[in-house]
Amino acid sequence: MSTIQAQGVHHITFVGSNREATVDFYQRVLGMPFVMEQPNLDVPDETHLYFDAGDGRLITFFVRPSRVNDPTPNPEGIGNLHHLAYTVSHATYTQVSERLNERGIWNTGNIDRGFMDSIYFRDPNGQLLEMACYKFVPPEGYSIAEVLATAHRLRVAAGAYNIQDAHLADAIAELTRRKANSITEVVLA
Repeated sequence: MSTIQAQGVHHITFVGSNREATVDFYQRVLGMPFVMEQPNLDVPDETHLYFDAGDGRLITFFVRPSRVNDPTPNPEGIGNLHHLAYTVSHATYTQVSERLNERGIWNTGNIDRGFMDSIYFRDPNGQLLEMACYKFVPPEGYSIAEVLATAHRLRVAAGAYNIQDAHLADAIAELTRRKANSITEVVLA
C-alpha cells in the first residue's frame, strides 16, 4: 500500500473563547495578522478566525460571543495537543520573556534544548505555547530537518545524551562538503 505523503502543516484549529479576546492575544500580543473570518460552516453559531502564523500558514479558531476565557491548562492526555511551537528570530527570541512579563503573562524564561532555545507560556484559554529559536541556519539547499537528522546521527555515534553545538556544527560542515564543488580533496581531521 502506498503512503499518503504529507507536504507540511496546512493549518491548526483551536476552540477559542470569543472574537475580541482571541484577536487581542494573537494579533496584539503575538503579532499575527488577522487575515480572515467567516462563519464556521459546520457550526452556524461559531465564527472561524484565521491568523497568519508568520510564514503564511494559518492558525485558526472557532469562537462564540458567549464564551469567556478559561485559563485552566489544557489536559495532557493521550490524543490531546501538548503545545504549539512558533518560530522566532534570535533577535525576537531575546525579547520574548521580557515582553510577556511586561504584559503580566507567566513564562518559563529561556530553556536550552541543545539544538534550539525555548520559552513556554499559556494563551488566555490555557493552551501551552512555545516560542522557539534554532541555534543554526541550514546550509544553502538544505532544510532544518536535514541538519537535525545529520546532527542526530552524529550524536548517536558519539554516544551523547542530546544534540549539542558540536553536533550541529559538524552536521553543517558535512552537508556543506556534500554539495561543494572543490577541485581539491580536503581531508578534515
